[in-house]
Amino acid sequence: MKTLADEPKWVLEGALLTSDVPLSLNNLRDCLDKRFTKAQIRVMLLELRADWTGRALELKEVGDGLWRFQSVPAMRDVLKKLHPEEAPKYTRTVMETLAVIAYRQPVTRGDIEKIRGVSVNPNAIKTLIDRNWIEVIGRRETVGHPELFATTRQFLIDLGLNSLEDLPAIGSDEMPQGEAFELFDGQNAIEASRSKHPLLQAMDKEREELENMAQMLPFSEDLESENKSSNH
Repeated sequence: MKTLADEPKWVLEGALLTSDVPLSLNNLRDCLDKRFTKAQIRVMLLELRADWTGRALELKEVGDGLWRFQSVPAMRDVLKKLHPEEAPKYTRTVMETLAVIAYRQPVTRGDIEKIRGVSVNPNAIKTLIDRNWIEVIGRRETVGHPELFATTRQFLIDLGLNSLEDLPAIGSDEMPQGEAFELFDGQNAIEASRSKHPLLQAMDKEREELENMAQMLPFSEDLESENKSSNH
């Protein structure tokens, strides 16, 4: 009869299934009393991921080097029956601000305003910082030294991404040319309508993709105050 000592993958599986947070290779190596190298642990994780292919849960690498089990997208409707309460939704302002930062980082408030064509709502920035989805990573070497915003590792973890390269891609036929994103002092505000300007069409696509990914995240904080603030 096999034991846990004989089947290290069982140990990894048990640790990952019972952990409330994603685990690193070092965490998993400790579970096996450091009898295996990180390279060997990774091989076992890839085998374990293959073992679970086609099931209701999948083993996924998130947050640039962390591993966790999570439900597959097809389980979304099933899980809604167990948790019928509607997940809090973010306002369009918050999601557009997040999309700008995620796809164009690092960016300043001014950059966000130039891309969106409207002033940045301070509550949108605060909401994203409070969620630990964005952070200030420095200041731009220009007049006023504005803060530079970028996404965090927690953003990758919450959206089930391993790196920013895993963000939903915008098709080449929908992506504006690079010069459309030129950000420089004195650039004119976007005057074309949202429905016709290719830059804002791409921003709508990015926002929708991120909104779909974030829709089922287990947040419990009430967003009513943020919604009211952004509507004024």
